[in-house]
Amino acid sequence: MKAIVTGATGMLAIATIEHLASQGYEVIAVARPDSERIDNIPIGDNITAISLDMADIKALPDLLKSEGLDRDIELFFHFAWDGTHGDSRNNMDIQIENIRTSVEAVRAAAALGCKTFLGAGSQAEYGRVPYGTKLAGDTPASPENGYGIGKLTAGLMTRIEAKKLGIRHIWVRILSVYGPFDGMHTMVMSGIGNLLEGKKASYTKGEQLWDYIYAKDAARAFVLAATKGKDGSIYPIGSGMVRPLKDYILDIKNAANPNAEVAFGEVDYYPGQVMYLCADIKELTKDTGFVPEYTFERGIKETVEWYKEHYCK
Repeated sequence: MKAIVTGATGMLAIATIEHLASQGYEVIAVARPDSERIDNIPIGDNITAISLDMADIKALPDLLKSEGLDRDIELFFHFAWDGTHGDSRNNMDIQIENIRTSVEAVRAAAALGCKTFLGAGSQAEYGRVPYGTKLAGDTPASPENGYGIGKLTAGLMTRIEAKKLGIRHIWVRILSVYGPFDGMHTMVMSGIGNLLEGKKASYTKGEQLWDYIYAKDAARAFVLAATKGKDGSIYPIGSGMVRPLKDYILDIKNAANPNAEVAFGEVDYYPGQVMYLCADIKELTKDTGFVPEYTFERGIKETVEWYKEHYCK
């Protein structure tokens, strides 16, 4: 059996590629030819890297046919997405192009005979919900930025296109994930970097109740959702539990540098700060059997060791 993974140089895609390979899948990893992170793609006898810009995703079936890789492909995981951070989230041209290429990805999956298309959505699709609301597949979505609107629209359009083409469709809405190959701008990775360098790390009061899930657990959830999930389902991806952000930060400190200085309350909450974020994973667990295996403490230790290996030589 084969599986295709787009956006193959990102944290979530890499973890998914590694998990698929460990389960006996041959993995076709699709990445932009000019990606600066192309070396992030795992190396293995059952992993093949394909260079293709997402703007040309409709050419994927012919490209794989020319390489003799177009048979027995069952799963298509679509992680590729531009404009995920900063001002680019509200660059509507980028987000509209993301929607277009997502629909084209479904068509490519159909042309290759894939049985299931799994698309990567985001917590940004929900916008703001009442404090204490666990995010479920049927929680009303009211996104507040172009990125969230783009993800919501892509989820809806790819579901319709998949139904037209006779492919199972799964949409996952991803909350806060951490782990190896994460971006350096995130709270977890920037915190690890500062603490390992012995710098003072300043934060808000850390009262936010947050749901973090380790990338390896998220990858298992994706594969279980694709293989066992119900067609047309929306599955939020998280641990299903919350802790104060302050507790996560102290776990990062203990794993990276117990003697480092951490200052809470030196940074103001930004306007409209979300104070509660948690995934409702009951349907995912019921349909697929998924239960997180990693505690945050265990996952952050692995992440710190990975960081040291890659950035502290």
